[in-house]
Amino acid sequence: MKYTIAKRLLAISAASLVLTGCSTAHSKNFSSAPEMVDSGSTPISAHSQLLYAEECISEREVVNAQKMWGDGIVNIGATYSANGDYTTAAADFIQEMYGYDLSSVLFKPTLAAKAQFRSSFDAALSYFVGGNEAYAEDKGFAIKPYTNVKFDNVGIINNSCRMAVAMGNYYFTDTKGDETKVEYTFAYVKDKLGKLRIVAHQSSLPYNPS
Repeated sequence: MKYTIAKRLLAISAASLVLTGCSTAHSKNFSSAPEMVDSGSTPISAHSQLLYAEECISEREVVNAQKMWGDGIVNIGATYSANGDYTTAAADFIQEMYGYDLSSVLFKPTLAAKAQFRSSFDAALSYFVGGNEAYAEDKGFAIKPYTNVKFDNVGIINNSCRMAVAMGNYYFTDTKGDETKVEYTFAYVKDKLGKLRIVAHQSSLPYNPS
């Protein structure tokens, strides 16, 4: 009888050791998972924190960024008309205004039929000034040239704080004084230097029912 009880106690002890071992291994698996920094409801990696500012984007900053964009388009055209280095002017413009060095950029320009989406710096540069055989359809949007660009926002939203979206119409005036109305949507983030950078840009001509 005593022998039977002893055997049972030994069996229970062995089972406890097995369960304890499993529990310890299970805990180690969870503790080895990578940690994420939580800001609000969106995990942000340490790499992202080096690229983006912590401050929220204001409506005034969006309006200022739009003016800078319009002035940049006019400057590229003026440089072209003066026989200057308009390609460098356009490259500087893209580097300043767009976020190709920060993340993916979703750019769907107005006058692009075959290569509708420009997800790289070079593809965007070709759209603005042409000269790239890979995008033979590009005539150089910014070297038309234009003398004025006016933004008319239908609205600016900033529900996520770190990204602002603007939608509306902008008007491009050429050297003859003719004005072209174009529809737009821009999405902006703020880089670590506090500058707004475009990460999404959709542009199209108004619908023509005829």
